[in-house]
Amino acid sequence: MNELRVIISGGGTGGHIFPAISIANAIRSAHPEAKILFIGAENRMEMQRVPAAGYQIKGLPIAGFDRKHLWKNLGVIFKIWQSRRKARSIIREFRPQVAVGVGGYASGPTLQVCQQMGIPTLLQEQNSYAGLTNKLLARHARKICVAYDGMERFFPKDRIVITGNPVRQNLIHNTYSRGSSIEELGLDRTKRTVLIIGGSLGARTLNESVLQHLDVICKNPDVQFIWQTGKYYSQEIQERLRIAGQPPYLKVTEFIADMSRAYAAADLVVSRAGASSISEICLLGKPSILVPSPNVAEDHQTKNAQALVAKDAAICVKDADAIDTLIETAIQVVGDSARLDAISAAVKQLGKPNAADDIAKEVVALAESYRNR
Repeated sequence: MNELRVIISGGGTGGHIFPAISIANAIRSAHPEAKILFIGAENRMEMQRVPAAGYQIKGLPIAGFDRKHLWKNLGVIFKIWQSRRKARSIIREFRPQVAVGVGGYASGPTLQVCQQMGIPTLLQEQNSYAGLTNKLLARHARKICVAYDGMERFFPKDRIVITGNPVRQNLIHNTYSRGSSIEELGLDRTKRTVLIIGGSLGARTLNESVLQHLDVICKNPDVQFIWQTGKYYSQEIQERLRIAGQPPYLKVTEFIADMSRAYAAADLVVSRAGASSISEICLLGKPSILVPSPNVAEDHQTKNAQALVAKDAAICVKDADAIDTLIETAIQVVGDSARLDAISAAVKQLGKPNAADDIAKEVVALAESYRNR
């Protein structure tokens, strides 16, 4: 197929950006000649992450609605109008044969304009509960790639394809062993290991759960912790640990660059319930305790977690209960080999290692049908 031309739009968080880059990599792997252009939101993290991955990106002056201060949304409406105009100009110049929306502010105006211009669109919905933008875009989307069963609640059933969520490619090809990873991280291979991750910026609830139970960690020397605090909270946590004293088997880090090694070392993962985190846990077959963030649209993290809990593939602790119960629960669960094995077996059934390739095939098929038409 000559000169495959694809637009991929969305971003705002790593949960949107990493899958988008994985899809682009899968398209380029199968079609090295492909021209791929990203469209993101100005001043959001995709404007740095996408070029670092080797792709061109254009930014729109888009912003999300402020649900707490409705009077501020006049400016947002103007930015949406500006973004639609700029998106139309970019699309006319680039001449895509297909557009992919991965969620995030920029995907709305970009895919709406493509749909109006007759360019086929594909949505990638990562969560078990569809967001408002994707529900609106789905009316005219040709394909909707999803990760969970039951998504016909939100989308036309005949256009849904269950592909799973793409994850970072280095996780798929990870060959690290548990023992070597633990030693590389300076830990003890005879101890059970709990990995606590709250995202690159951190999660206050997870961090407070650790800080308020340092005594419990000290009383359980058979369990060690790898704790990613997040950049936002790092300095405060270091100061509080200096005053309170840091347990010897608590490894504290602001950010984990090599997640493959951290996952390999972990017997149990404690995490928020974002779509990307859950997809990585499923792919790697890791037992997990999920603590859904209450600060997300339509409480979709709780719904993500419940989808796993319903299949005995994870344990869920409510955010409101986490500070009181999370660390003791983690210590109890990580010491129960039978329970860990049962959760691991169940969650492995949900992993979709070929998600990016499967989505790429759907994208290419839509582009070919557009060219033939």
